[in-house]
Formats: sequence, structure tokens, C-alpha cells
Amino acid sequence: MCTSITVNKNKTLVGWNLDILGMVHRVRSDENGVYIDIKDDKEGWIPIFGANKRGDFVGMPTCHPFDDRSNPVSPACPITMMLGIDLLLQKKTFQEIKSIAEKEPVYSIPGVTFMSSLTDAEGNVLHIIPGQGYKYYEKPDHIVLTNFSPFKGESEMHPWMGLDRFQTAEKMLAAMPDDGDVDDIFKILKACSQEVCPTVVSMVFDTTERTVYWCENREYDNIQKKVL
Repeated sequence: MCTSITVNKNKTLVGWNLDILGMVHRVRSDENGVYIDIKDDKEGWIPIFGANKRGDFVGMPTCHPFDDRSNPVSPACPITMMLGIDLLLQKKTFQEIKSIAEKEPVYSIPGVTFMSSLTDAEGNVLHIIPGQGYKYYEKPDHIVLTNFSPFKGESEMHPWMGLDRFQTAEKMLAAMPDDGDVDDIFKILKACSQEVCPTVVSMVFDTTERTVYWCENREYDNIQKKVL
């Protein structure tokens, strides 16, 4: 599931709800960033989501329903998850990944359509929808991505698509004042949080201040903080 938000008002703020079921996660930080790692049986802990000190943020909601066009066509084709990890770990820049998406199709891992919601330090946003294309937004006032493709919109209704979360976030963001801050984003994440496929991490990146805030398991009165 998951909900991704980017806001550009007086500040650039990024919000992220990680909604997962049956997966092991941890939140980890160092001098270069704050990472949400997912434990893989073969690879161990993999940093998939989070923020880095350069000002990038990586979120990857899944797309419902699964679109088999996202399956990789060759071992050499670019994969959303790997591009996101490279951005998060500062192995590639936002512009380099944008250039890849502009030049050739990007795919996902087999059987899962992992979309990318990438934000840079300037508040620009890149949504990569594997097998379908990409959308680039130059410093939008606000942008939301849940679990349906922006190319398809409401044409494929599905209980896991997160249309309700999308509409909730859009309504609250439209009413958010220019001086809105971290607390306002947490209010939106709380309103979009899930229990069936539980929200295990809610994270806000104050990109302007290079500060990451997060809580786990919907404990919104227990916010952690890391200045990068």
C-alpha cells in the first residue's frame, strides 16, 4: 500500500506512510541519511525508503492492480527499486535517474509493480510507473501518490488502490497554509494511516531544514528526529 506526499510552500516537505504486511522492517540512521530497511531472506537488510543529507527522498508505493508490463524484459533493463536505492545512497543523482526514465522504459521486480516517488532538494518530483512511463513535476505546490497509476487514474477500481487516501491527502493539502510545517504533514499521514495492511512507519522529511522525523506503528505521540 503506502502514501507518498510532497509539498512546496514556504518549505519543501515530504511525507511517507509505509504500509506493509508480513515483512520485517527497521528504521536506521547515520551521518548520510535515515533509511527504512526491509529484510530480505537472501540479501539481508536492504535500504529501500528514506531521506539522505543531499536532500533526496525515496518512496515506492506498489501499484494495484498489478500490471504485467512492469515485469523486466531483460537482465540489463533499469529497475525502479535499484534506481531508488542508488538515489537514496547517493550513487546516482535525481537528474541522472530522470534522464534514464526519459531515455528508456523502467521496469519493476517480477510480479510486483513497484512505483517510485522521488523528490530532490529543490522539491522537484519524479514518479516512475514501471512499464507505463514516468511523470515529472517541477516543484509542484503538492503532489500525492498512493497505489494506483497516475496514467490510469480511476479507470481500474480496486480496494487496495488507495483512492480514499489520495482524496483525503489532496483535500487536506489544498487547505494547508503556506506556513504549514511538519506537524501538518503528520496530521495528513495519520488521517491516511492503515490498520488492515498496517502503517508501520510514518516519516516526514523537512527538506529545507534537512531534518527527518518519524514514528513507528502509528505512535504519533512518539516522534523521533534526526538532523542530517
